[in-house]
Amino acid sequence: MTATRLESRAVVRVSPRDESEDVPAFLQGLLTNDVSAERLAQGPVYAALLTAQGKAMFDFLVWADGREVLIDCEEAVADELAKRLGLYRLRRAIDIARDDTLAVHWSAEPREGAAADPRLADLGWRWLAPANAGEDSADEAWLAHRLSLGVPEGREEIGDILWLETNAVELHGVSFDKGCYVGQENTARMNWRQKVNRRLVVVDLAASQEKRRKAAYPALGKAVDHLRVDDLDPAALPDWQAAGVAA
Repeated sequence: MTATRLESRAVVRVSPRDESEDVPAFLQGLLTNDVSAERLAQGPVYAALLTAQGKAMFDFLVWADGREVLIDCEEAVADELAKRLGLYRLRRAIDIARDDTLAVHWSAEPREGAAADPRLADLGWRWLAPANAGEDSADEAWLAHRLSLGVPEGREEIGDILWLETNAVELHGVSFDKGCYVGQENTARMNWRQKVNRRLVVVDLAASQEKRRKAAYPALGKAVDHLRVDDLDPAALPDWQAAGVAA
């Protein structure tokens, strides 16, 4: 069987300890996208937790699991994400913790029970399943596939970048009509003024600008740069990104 497990990903479970607690409503006031129970019932949602200034701290996919919510995030920051979300919990009867009993899986081809990646259809299909020892890793295939489509993700690539500069609109990672969330004011202002001056762009490593580079992948000959929009050639960008830059 083709390897599908993403070992670079982990799952954070957010669950109520009390019947009166509404986990999606709790997250709705924190995350960039619509994660209401009604929206999550339609499938996973791409979202982020930002700083108050609107810069990305964590990006992830959010899944419904009954009255609980599962967050598909980077393995390296899962504990930090759980801790950060816990700061907003105050005295609410909500548990937030990494769940190592589950693993994140990916396939470029449709799979029964899998959901299309909400960012971009060409990214493929994802699902969560019980973690089993010895599962083969699909991380290298996923990284090559993602970069071939020009899609950035994760702290190394998007960390400390204004959310709209990470291509959040084009990758369906933000809602402008769901109400307030952390970092919403600056994000909404940028959208209203159409002031997205820089973008994260996947480029050939040979053409990467070291001063503007966020991450490099020598084995794949790719890098992620944070470039001025005025310096971008829409014809050299993937179609999904070119449409946003030209707008």
